[in-house]
Amino acid sequence: MDKEPRKLVFHSTPVIFLLILSLLYFVLFLVNFISFDQWKKNTSNSETIFNSGKVNNETLEEKQNSLDFLFSSLLSGEDQVKLKATGFACNTAIYSVHCVANQPVRIDTRTMTVYVPSDQPVQETVIKPYARQEDHSLLKIVTPVKILHGNTTPPVCQYNHEIPAMIFSSSGFVGNVFHEINEIIIPLYITTKNFQSRMLFVLEDYNPSFLSKYSKVISRLSSYEVMNPAANQSVHCFPGGVVGLKFHGHLSLNSSDVPKGHLMHDLRQFLRQAYNLKFSHVSQIKRPTLMLLSRRTSRRILNEDEMVAMMEELGFRVIVVARTKVVSNMNIFSNLINSCNVFVAAHGAGLTNELFLPDGAVMVQVDLLGLEWAGATYYGNPARAMGVHYLRYKVEPEESSLLKVFGRNHTVITDPRSVHDPLGKEAYLNGQNVRINLARFRETLVEALSLVGDSTL
Repeated sequence: MDKEPRKLVFHSTPVIFLLILSLLYFVLFLVNFISFDQWKKNTSNSETIFNSGKVNNETLEEKQNSLDFLFSSLLSGEDQVKLKATGFACNTAIYSVHCVANQPVRIDTRTMTVYVPSDQPVQETVIKPYARQEDHSLLKIVTPVKILHGNTTPPVCQYNHEIPAMIFSSSGFVGNVFHEINEIIIPLYITTKNFQSRMLFVLEDYNPSFLSKYSKVISRLSSYEVMNPAANQSVHCFPGGVVGLKFHGHLSLNSSDVPKGHLMHDLRQFLRQAYNLKFSHVSQIKRPTLMLLSRRTSRRILNEDEMVAMMEELGFRVIVVARTKVVSNMNIFSNLINSCNVFVAAHGAGLTNELFLPDGAVMVQVDLLGLEWAGATYYGNPARAMGVHYLRYKVEPEESSLLKVFGRNHTVITDPRSVHDPLGKEAYLNGQNVRINLARFRETLVEALSLVGDSTL
């Protein structure tokens, strides 16, 4: 029997598969359809920047952190406009001057000259990069930095850097903790913190002991080795730079001043991290602990032993610190004072260490005769912004050694505000000791104990 011829059969399976695939594609196309205008808007928000042959898709966050934005944040108003137009501008205030270049600069460390090239006629700016511009006698020991902005021929680069430069001085009153922190460390934090450690510090009047003392702070503000221009003696190229530090006020940060947004709370948290401090609030300290900063030259408390006995009677564990070696070691001393609820000291630079007290602690200043304004301005008012309670024990004439020296009717006793330097400095700062009225001082300590007790509830 002959086989039946094979019939041509059209199989339906592939056709059905193609139909389903087409339907899915159509649905997906509708779901993901983006109009041309929307597509254009999206792509314009992610600019492609070509730099040295590299492609970088810059997001909004990256723009916020770009060098242009960071440089601009150090200025305001017309200074910002000038920076954008010319690539160079300066912020001038009573206490500080700092200049900003948002374009490539060359720094010749042999002459400490900063070159900021442009097609404009050359302008020369000379500043002394230290935050005490009102103190002309002090500025005499600060090395000047010359900035040439305009159509000039800079020397050939020997070293190229991918991060901006920060030029400042460690001259001034180095060795005095108040001036070191007030005029260098806090202004350095204000000026450079937003750069997130991506700046190279060029330290004029290079002081190794200063760098060693504050190494933990400086290493958190810059990830790079600090340059000593006197020893370097070469030409460096940077993508931009800042000369001079911004000053907000004595032991202060002003969130409304450039660069806006810095708060004392943030600085104190930064210091806690830098020095690995254990306590952020007094409630974490179980036993009332009081530090007494003892002085061995002027402004001594003559009945210190009796005062310590009274403190212990009130229930305080008392730490008396008198050795300069301990106080000057920031790594040790910052942790020591951070473990205290109450800090007591006569007016002086040592009170600067209130910065390391935990929140809710109490700083008691023995406010000596003739030093009322300085005590409030330098230590009392800043303490409150730190979240530290400030108690002032005002010394009466009978407690001051000046009463025997000048007599009750002398203007040094009756009208301290009318006494000017050099007599004022010699009498009030260098020639005065006190014998505390223990009964009256006890009231101040009871108040301090009450404040820290409330904080631990």
